[in-house]
Amino acid sequence: MKIISTTMLIGLMMFFTNCHGGNPVKTNSSSGTSGNVIVLTNETFKQKVFNYSLNKEWKYEGTLPAIIDFYADWCGPCRRLSPMVEELAKKYDGKIIVYKVDTDAQQILAQSMGISSLPTLLFVPVKGQPRSTVGLVPNETLERAVHEILQVK
Repeated sequence: MKIISTTMLIGLMMFFTNCHGGNPVKTNSSSGTSGNVIVLTNETFKQKVFNYSLNKEWKYEGTLPAIIDFYADWCGPCRRLSPMVEELAKKYDGKIIVYKVDTDAQQILAQSMGISSLPTLLFVPVKGQPRSTVGLVPNETLERAVHEILQVK
């Protein structure tokens, strides 16, 4: 039994070291912003994006198209996607809003939005339904989504 427990412990340690890069990278969520990216809590999400407590049907609360990055600090693909999302925030400043949601800190929000895989990006047009991508996607896919889904030139 001791051999099985030790083997399982070593396996778990290898899993977390290999799949998640070993060293978590912290985001600047204490100030509420990270450059041109706005960090959302459950309450600010309801105010700025969608109040799922009041509305049964999707109703975007914003005036500019948005990208919402659902991430976790321990997620390696999330850490690789983050600079690309931040670059989009700079490139399309004034045309789109980029939000980040730490799914570990905002578990109720993540569950309410049906987030089950990370990273998940939600592309929110001003009118119409949002669309999502899951996993690490190439920059070309992100640019295409900004133009096609968000209708930004």
